[in-house]
Amino acid sequence: MAKAKKSKELSFSMPDKVGLLSEISTAIAKVKVNILASCAYGMEGKAVFIMITDNNAKAKKSLASSGVNVKEEEVITVEMPNKSGELQKVAKKISEAGINIHYIYGTAGTGKTSICVFKTADDKKAIKVINK
Repeated sequence: MAKAKKSKELSFSMPDKVGLLSEISTAIAKVKVNILASCAYGMEGKAVFIMITDNNAKAKKSLASSGVNVKEEEVITVEMPNKSGELQKVAKKISEAGINIHYIYGTAGTGKTSICVFKTADDKKAIKVINK
């Protein structure tokens, strides 16, 4: 059964260049912050990063010292069994509640659970229907 909770993610963009992911992950690792979930991509000369860490305040401070303007936004993290059909069940609950999903990213690995990060039109309502 899926379990949803409110979380906060960090987001920022920078000019895209070779080695940028290494620079960002090094800055965060130096302050002993663990990245729990991430999405990053390059588009039209910009690199966009979205992530959840185990200490957003320390990560923001570390990145700000490099001149990065970091935003923090509420999202939903959903832990669910790592098996076929579980994401479909969560997506169906959100859809049936009439809530639009703006974006999702996640990871499954080989463990028993997977984690997905959602941003919806109504995160509070989405948490309620997922945990029902």
